[in-house]
Amino acid sequence: MHNLPFQPDQASTIARSVDSLYFFLTAITLFFTGLIFLTIFYFMIKYRRRSPDERPRAIEGSVPLEVLWTAIPTFLVAVVFVWGSTLYFENSEAPKGSLEIFVTGKQWMWKAQHPEGQREINELHVPLGRPVKLTMTSEDVIHDFFVPAFRVKKDVLPGRYTSLWFEPTQVGTFHLFCAQYCGAFHAGMIGSIVVEEPDAYESWLAGGTPGESIEQAGAKIYQQSGCGTCHVDDGTGLGPTLLGLYGQPVHLTTGETVTADEAYIRESILLPKAKIVAGYSPIMPSFQGQLTEEQLNNLVAYLRALGKEQPKPKEAGKP
Repeated sequence: MHNLPFQPDQASTIARSVDSLYFFLTAITLFFTGLIFLTIFYFMIKYRRRSPDERPRAIEGSVPLEVLWTAIPTFLVAVVFVWGSTLYFENSEAPKGSLEIFVTGKQWMWKAQHPEGQREINELHVPLGRPVKLTMTSEDVIHDFFVPAFRVKKDVLPGRYTSLWFEPTQVGTFHLFCAQYCGAFHAGMIGSIVVEEPDAYESWLAGGTPGESIEQAGAKIYQQSGCGTCHVDDGTGLGPTLLGLYGQPVHLTTGETVTADEAYIRESILLPKAKIVAGYSPIMPSFQGQLTEEQLNNLVAYLRALGKEQPKPKEAGKP
């Protein structure tokens, strides 16, 4: 007979903190549930009507009691709010140097693409002890990336990027689920996260099918799409330079300033007139419907790398 675990493994750096908050909430709920029912039972016995003619005396109320039952819940709610929001902000942004992987949800599978170019379906290999950032999108409907052992869960939306991160603390294979109903075979949209020692992970990467990296593939799409014709590195083209763009503030014709993250780059490729850079005309054509989600991921990865070390597209016949 298999033992049913009380909870999934705590296999990431944030798992214990998340569990502590949930245990606190559960303890409060059980305590006040028991207190309320015991109080009701006590009052039911003590103040029951003993004869049809009995009339209880009027109770004027108690200010200290009313203050007490207002102050205690307010204090507990404030504790939960501060605790929960602190935990949220601590884990909302991936640390610098995280391993960045693109994930695409599709009825009914998960597709992952590593920076080195390796691709996986319904399985994701990651190294132990290194933060991993997932940049995710959907090809069709809303999905939800959920790994109980890591205590991470995030909606995966069509037409935009969402992200989450985790740092594995245990070697092993952990369940991956879609936690958002996405169609007839939603229950079959499952997979595995395979956590390996760093050396074993590097061996897995080296043992994959040789191919171009995600940035090299993006560089090829960049050239084939003619992006460099307008986006000249020295800023003299019809469009703004993309060299070193990622992570920098971008000033718009509306007077607003936005940060050039993955979502901004994606939107600028598909809907170039949505946010016009100050000093430039809205002449860029839309690439919506011309690029697949995988091609978009590759192009975003390439533009993200510009200004660091420019990846070269792989030449035919060369590794």
